[in-house]
Amino acid sequence: MFKESAWFLTLFCVAGGVVVGGVVTLLAEWLVRLSWAPLQGPARLLTSVPEPWQSVGSVGVGAGLGLMVGFVAVHESLSVRVSADRVVLGIRDSSQEFGRDRVGLVVRDGKQLVLLGPDGMEIAREKCGLPWTRLAAAFAAHGYRWADEDPYRDEFRRWVPGMPGLPDGADALLRARAAAREKDAGADDARELRGELSRLGVVVRDEKGRQYWRIPGQSS
Repeated sequence: MFKESAWFLTLFCVAGGVVVGGVVTLLAEWLVRLSWAPLQGPARLLTSVPEPWQSVGSVGVGAGLGLMVGFVAVHESLSVRVSADRVVLGIRDSSQEFGRDRVGLVVRDGKQLVLLGPDGMEIAREKCGLPWTRLAAAFAAHGYRWADEDPYRDEFRRWVPGMPGLPDGADALLRARAAAREKDAGADDARELRGELSRLGVVVRDEKGRQYWRIPGQSS
């Protein structure tokens, strides 16, 4: 089973928080020297705290925020279990299981792990921070086909509202998904809408804030 180290993720985020806390203190000291700079009030408040409490407080707050981010990162990280008869992807508090006959190709698409069915239909797409070389070796060892890039990438078309070629209802789902992706808490909605599009036979990929789509078996 492959899973990102919870300790590593958490310590990395805490260390980042400590660095940010130190930078904020230095930035505040710089801002109070500039009469025209913004945020003068918060900067003066922070620099008015005597040492060593100023540094201790900044580092402590930064570490606390980093710890919170670390817990979220661990919760959102992907685990992968590969065997001769199935693939199990775990994320958050749920898991997806795919029988061997459902997985035609395993693909690395940038920072995402993608499972494609024998017909080219996408059955799973998850952000992945696991070591790609080890993942590829594990899938190959169990007889799964692996590709370092999506063989269907050139078939994707950029979605714009009202464009032709989509099945009935797909354009409305893509509109709703575009709106969900703009919200801070819209990740779950976007994931659910991806599933709805899949049931209509539409594969979706995101790139630089834009949605691209393809229909397996349909020429671009």
